[in-house]
Amino acid sequence: MLITHGTVITMGATPRVIPDGAVYYQGDTILDVGSTVELMRRYPHAEQLDATGKVVMPGLICGHTHFYGAFARGMAIPGEAPSNFPEILERLWWRIDQALTLEDCQYSALVCLIDAIRHGTTTLIDHHASPNAIGGSLDVIADAVKQAGVRASLCYEVTDRNGADGARAGIAENVRFIHALRRNPHPRLGASFGLHASLTLSDATLAACVAEARALGVGFHLHVAEDMADQRDCLKKHNMRVVERLEKFGVLGPQTIAVHCVHVDGYERETLRATRTHVTHQPRSNMNNAVGVADVPDMLHRGINVALGNDGFSNNMFVEMHVAYLLHKLHKRDPRAMPADHVLRMAFANNARLARLFWDKPLGVLEPGALADIILLDYQPFTPLTDGNFPWHIIFGMDGSQVTHTICHGQLLMRDRQLLTLDETAIAVRARELAKAVWRRVMELG
Repeated sequence: MLITHGTVITMGATPRVIPDGAVYYQGDTILDVGSTVELMRRYPHAEQLDATGKVVMPGLICGHTHFYGAFARGMAIPGEAPSNFPEILERLWWRIDQALTLEDCQYSALVCLIDAIRHGTTTLIDHHASPNAIGGSLDVIADAVKQAGVRASLCYEVTDRNGADGARAGIAENVRFIHALRRNPHPRLGASFGLHASLTLSDATLAACVAEARALGVGFHLHVAEDMADQRDCLKKHNMRVVERLEKFGVLGPQTIAVHCVHVDGYERETLRATRTHVTHQPRSNMNNAVGVADVPDMLHRGINVALGNDGFSNNMFVEMHVAYLLHKLHKRDPRAMPADHVLRMAFANNARLARLFWDKPLGVLEPGALADIILLDYQPFTPLTDGNFPWHIIFGMDGSQVTHTICHGQLLMRDRQLLTLDETAIAVRARELAKAVWRRVMELG
């Protein structure tokens, strides 16, 4: 396929804006990027997709999400509104996840993947929980991913909050899924070992998880100091801070994703850097839960690979970029904080580095050898769009609602805003039926 006549933004180590640019790919891999004139001369017989009037960019990556939370949208929580993060967990998320069946897991994934395709997000790193439907839950989510045509890494959240049997079942689901994926690899699927957070994991369970993960040669995906409650719990029970405890058990390292890291001090940030642990930042979620603001500028300055996720918010990752750009300026009371190029570094280069944990070829860039994840946006700039200023065009002018075409792994998933792999109406109808039943079960748990 030869995409022609677009304004190509390559991203990558030396990003370029190519007016009247073109991208040529075969199968799942980009082979050439340049001007339309050059590429049409080189590939005269290629099938063409005309991108006149559109921006052509790499598909977006979400570094941390929760498909299972989709059915919380619009649900009323009985009683007084939660006043802090532990109450939000106990009264919302730990009731929703307990109410899920395997079919609920499947359809919550499908509705999120529709949202991802519509907004140009082609790669997602998911963190799943369904305590009363653990066995096989990652399989039904994987089936949804394969049906949608996107790329995703999956894990199951191990926790002690549902008792020893629940913890063992969560460990077993991670191990089973990783083994199954190795026996039957799929080019758009990856896996890690999921953990909830320090405050719901005993020493015995952490040790058991580390032993299994080491035997498998995989890293972890877990929440770290999202709220001060995590630190208070760790200090009270273990007389140490969260990152120190995780390092002691061997959880941290270059294959591990530490989510949030809002309440980590300078010593902990240095430990994250020294262990080469990846961190993901979810500004919309942190604001919504009123947990605080992670010191992302300091982590980036230290050289920590801070990527960008959404924690289950919409898969319009453009909005996550916009919020990240604004939040840190307000928090620091400094308009110089978190410039647009730093935000884009998280969203593209750092997220791409995170994705390399699961996929061999580069993502988040339009260059020869990279995976063919490509999006087209309706965006007609009314000021010059250049190599030097495109980050500010993305922050102030572009949004996922402008995406017209989404390509993942070389497959066209949406053309002219029409989904090609999923029946959005049928999925929404069934999801609404399932959501009503989930809400009933949540109320019964209350």
